[in-house]
Amino acid sequence: MKMERCSVRLLVFAASLRHDSYNSRLATLGATVLEEKGATVDRATMRDFECPFYDQDVEASKGIPEGAVRLRDRLRAADAYLIASPEYNASMPAVLKNAIDWGSRFKPQPFKGKRGLLVSASPSMVGGNRGLWALRVPLEHLGSPVYPDMFSLAQAHEAFTDSGRLKDATLQKYFESTIDCFVDAVEATKHFPAMKTQWIEFLGERPTKATERVEESEVPEAA
Repeated sequence: MKMERCSVRLLVFAASLRHDSYNSRLATLGATVLEEKGATVDRATMRDFECPFYDQDVEASKGIPEGAVRLRDRLRAADAYLIASPEYNASMPAVLKNAIDWGSRFKPQPFKGKRGLLVSASPSMVGGNRGLWALRVPLEHLGSPVYPDMFSLAQAHEAFTDSGRLKDATLQKYFESTIDCFVDAVEATKHFPAMKTQWIEFLGERPTKATERVEESEVPEAA
């Protein structure tokens, strides 16, 4: 018999600016399934995290923009995140990469240690999967353990029911079971006995004042 879950909180958003995009629908479905499985969900939109293109001169003169501050704060409040990202030319949307770049400028770095689940939806037969492989790179570089399994919904323009579920019962089952396993992993990480973690951006490179960036943290023991 499955044990009762411990409390976990997830940030969920789609990396599309278009209203009612396929990825927005998939993010909404993901948030609903997470709540059904006992998780607390912070639902966001990509517009919550919009920023000007990253420019170090802008950062030096004006500081980090409010969109990135909101992303940092909501990541810090969450145990993990779920991103539904469209594929643009076999990669991720520029607006998402830009938000990640701005978010990485904070210390401590907000993606470090946050588990992530990546999903996508597209009218194509590959479901936007190539974009998710590209998205893994900056997130994992920043110390975010991205869940190995990813869900890519092909022919998304025909995939949803009026209620927002997936028409194909088998795909709906796969989607829910992937989320279920991910939440188990998040729960296990959150309630693991106390340990120390570190993130070194330039691991193996000769340390200099200009490049050295090391963050260490204690993971609190579960109550």
